[in-house]
Amino acid sequence: MSKQTFLHGALILVAAGLVTRLLGFINRIVVARIMGEEGMGLYMMALPTLILVSTITQFGLPVAISKRVSEAEALGDEKQIKRILIVSLTITGSLSIIFTAGLFLFAPVLAQYLFTDVRALAPLLAVTPIIPITAVSAVLRGYFQGRQNMKPQAISQVIEQVVRIATVAFLTNLFMPYGVQYAAAGAMIAVIIGEFVSLLYMSKQFSLHKTFKLRKAWRKQIKQGKATLRQLMTIALPTSGSRLIGSLTYFFEPILVAQSLAIAGFTAIETTKLYGGLTGYILPLLFLPTFLTHALAVSLVPSISESAAKHQYESIHYRILQAIRLSLASGGLITVIYFLFPAATLAIVYGTDQGGFLLQFMAPFFLLHYIQTPLQASLQALDLAKAAMWNTLIGAVVKFIILVALSSRPEFGINGVAIAMVTGVVIVTLLHLAVLVKSTGFVFPIFMTVKFFCILAVTTSFGMFIHEQNFMSSDALIEILLVGGILTILYLLLLFKFKLLTKEEWNLIPWNKIMKKR
Repeated sequence: MSKQTFLHGALILVAAGLVTRLLGFINRIVVARIMGEEGMGLYMMALPTLILVSTITQFGLPVAISKRVSEAEALGDEKQIKRILIVSLTITGSLSIIFTAGLFLFAPVLAQYLFTDVRALAPLLAVTPIIPITAVSAVLRGYFQGRQNMKPQAISQVIEQVVRIATVAFLTNLFMPYGVQYAAAGAMIAVIIGEFVSLLYMSKQFSLHKTFKLRKAWRKQIKQGKATLRQLMTIALPTSGSRLIGSLTYFFEPILVAQSLAIAGFTAIETTKLYGGLTGYILPLLFLPTFLTHALAVSLVPSISESAAKHQYESIHYRILQAIRLSLASGGLITVIYFLFPAATLAIVYGTDQGGFLLQFMAPFFLLHYIQTPLQASLQALDLAKAAMWNTLIGAVVKFIILVALSSRPEFGINGVAIAMVTGVVIVTLLHLAVLVKSTGFVFPIFMTVKFFCILAVTTSFGMFIHEQNFMSSDALIEILLVGGILTILYLLLLFKFKLLTKEEWNLIPWNKIMKKR
């Protein structure tokens, strides 16, 4: 099985993440244009429930599997790798059966009493079959990550999005005549089909690359797997705790928003539209750069785990610093674009300029979100997952307090939700950094941070200057493309000048090698 270095593995996931994020973005645009804000609101109300149940089912095992498989492979212990997989599949399989049945039975209660919109029932029921699919996929994903072979996961992500796009427009249009709730259910069915085809590919790759028979002596491996279970749980429990807190936050968020906006005097339909606009339009734009930060986080776990086992602390600090630097660099330019052209960006992508203020307000704060994922992965790889869990809990509690306090007041409304979201991002990221500094001796890169914000200031100022000259096209799309192209060149030059991007890292980019060959 091919094994990649940290940056090679990360770049494979970056390439796949870029493709899947763009495809996912196209998918979101298609769905939004067909169903509108109301349909997106119903879709986004059901999605947190799916994520919560999937998080509980996966039990934090992907990270634990990745770390333990990486350690076992370093020792050449294939029997232990097999035992890790069997124990993990047994846990996730059992939990998926329980929670699939539970969600199916309690979906009517959730829709009627918690979401305050009974139409959420259709997408909730439609998405139920995906739970066992994601459970098995999570185990295989952790296995390949532990082997430091990122290609199967990367290709499966692309397959999932391609299949989803190929089916979502057909299914949403097919069910739209029956009501917007059934269109949202159709969008959920497209998600299931994409995940299932992706799992088929991952399973095929696993059968081709594995060096052992997984089904042989299954019961014997379970009986002998108590020590393996304990090893997995030391990582899985706090990791699951962090994800469970995040998923619970995501689950209760639409409920609290609905109740708080109702107190502020908004109707159920108005609330659904406002929440759909924020979570279905604004947040996908803000999350667009996270394909790189997620790739870095996935590659960090086995890389840092290996360095920690060898007591190579300088290597650990270098990897963390590199992840922070690349994460900031990946999100800087798009943050400038959102800040300069918020309404135009929304109009081009979604056909509406509503919510421009929210995009402009939230974009700068999400720079901290871009480094949050690699920081959390670093904590998990260094057996500091419990600290990461507590940080996540603190951020969630503060977020909810601010959300209820502000969004229940008419003068804030949905803006109070946005303020609560960015406050949570800031708190969790700063707490993660504080733990790394205290526990590992990691030195916060103050000088590098100052250089990055200088680059942002120069890029933003130049963009404002060009925009104010009025010599660009009056067409919003053409103006953004022209200004964006100019700012991209300036931004990259500044990144190289201030050494936030190195020639070594640039030369690892696949399309750069292709250009050289030509």
